[in-house]
Amino acid sequence: MADWAPKRFWKETRVVAESTGFAIHLDGRVLRTPQKAVLVLPTEALAQLVAAEWEAQQDRIDPETMPATRSANSAIDKLVAQKEAVTDMLAAYGETDLLCYRAERPLALVSAQAEAWNPVLAWAETALGVTLQVTSGVIPVAQPPESLARLRAEIAALDVFRLAGFHDLVAISGSLLLALALTAGRIDVDQAWAASRLDEDWQASQWGVDEEAAAAEAVRQAAFVQAYRFFELCG
Repeated sequence: MADWAPKRFWKETRVVAESTGFAIHLDGRVLRTPQKAVLVLPTEALAQLVAAEWEAQQDRIDPETMPATRSANSAIDKLVAQKEAVTDMLAAYGETDLLCYRAERPLALVSAQAEAWNPVLAWAETALGVTLQVTSGVIPVAQPPESLARLRAEIAALDVFRLAGFHDLVAISGSLLLALALTAGRIDVDQAWAASRLDEDWQASQWGVDEEAAAAEAVRQAAFVQAYRFFELCG
């Protein structure tokens, strides 16, 4: 695939203030999305992050090293037109949120889940007015419609750039509540990640760490941290 990667064609990367935000110029030419829209970011800090990814490219452009650029492109090319559909998709996580499905045993894991997850559920009830039912095992439990509506409203309030970062936080962690608690400042990114991987970490502590699985988890964690950084820099 490297043979097909486009070559770097510019020398200077610069952030330029526009009337609607901050654009990236490559040798004076404005950077555009894959759909040819001008890539305008809502904050200078986010634009600097995207610009740094372009400046870091060497002889050939490697999109895998440009997560902020991909998220920005997605916000403009996809979410502007698909915001309602993506909001619905993310809201559906509330119906089967990770934090609501607990182990039946062993007691040590049950206790660990309660310690990590119950405070987030309590925060959601107090701060968002969202009460979700908790169950043991994998049999689905119906959640109160009014709580699901409030969760959807929280997502719908996000602009497309924040939604791009938020989407990845939910998709990677598997929990809408953890993503909401993180972006609201109730927990930090390390706490959110640890809470999302509690079951996996428990299994590793009992049966040992698989090196290949651990490497994959490291990649997922880096993507989670990057998604949160993108969200934060949206302003």
